[in-house]
Amino acid sequence: MTRLTRPLVAALALVPVLGLVGCSGAGGGEDEPVAAPARTTGSPTAAPTEYDEYVALGDSYTSAPLVPPTDMSSICLRSSVNYPALVAEAMPGTELTDVSCSGAQTANVTASQTGQLGSTVPPQIQAVRRSTDLVTIGLGGNDEHLFAGVLGQCMQLGRSDPDGSPCREAFAAGDLEETFRRIHGNVAGVVRTVQKKAPGARVLVVGYPHIVPASGTCNLLPLAAGDYRFVESVTQGLNDAVRAGATDAGAEYVDLWERTAGHDICAADPWINGRITSADTALAYHPLAAEQRAAAEAVLEQIR
Repeated sequence: MTRLTRPLVAALALVPVLGLVGCSGAGGGEDEPVAAPARTTGSPTAAPTEYDEYVALGDSYTSAPLVPPTDMSSICLRSSVNYPALVAEAMPGTELTDVSCSGAQTANVTASQTGQLGSTVPPQIQAVRRSTDLVTIGLGGNDEHLFAGVLGQCMQLGRSDPDGSPCREAFAAGDLEETFRRIHGNVAGVVRTVQKKAPGARVLVVGYPHIVPASGTCNLLPLAAGDYRFVESVTQGLNDAVRAGATDAGAEYVDLWERTAGHDICAADPWINGRITSADTALAYHPLAAEQRAAAEAVLEQIR
């Protein structure tokens, strides 16, 4: 296995490494060129139903960075076998436009996203057209610096008090509840933006998987022993906020929380990579190929 020289230890999930942390920049207008997205046409077996134009919006839990093969020419680090690609493959005749991008926030649906090295990708909404008839959305975890800020700090605090719960003690429950309320509103806003541009599209919002074990600890997830339950509650709170945003705006919600139970970072059969980034496998704290296959199955079941 080829390992990159530095493990990612600064953040627990949805931000890319290699100096390519995405951020929201000035929004582009409708006339801004769309960067060449990953496109594929489904070919193999038994389409669950027919859609002509499928657009995938999302962050790194959709783009699946470093799940091989990955497009390394863009800040998005998009895998060609991520769940949107697998969904399109199962629907012959469906054209996929995948603009998911590592580091994306909900704001990057309408505003350009710029990496630390200056590379820019246009707003994801530009991929959606009036004729688009299927859209999946996987966003919210990067909003409010939830993972990079809150959970990244949990790992740092754990070094000073490995047997305690320093992260739980550092964050006020009320502050997190307000963060979740804003993510709820942000996701609902993304859905409404898509519905306005493609009023006939079926819109599915895809949740996030289990990252933290239901019990126990492990070296692949370096948290203080007393903070594992707290971190799990944060990821569950994120999923609740995303679900609420989807349903409030009239979109369908695809639940990955239950489907991925028992396949967290510390599991015997993990679907999320641990703290070591591998160029052959996945970015640290990001989905493995197995998780993307499970996400594709969940989306296809919902479509059926």
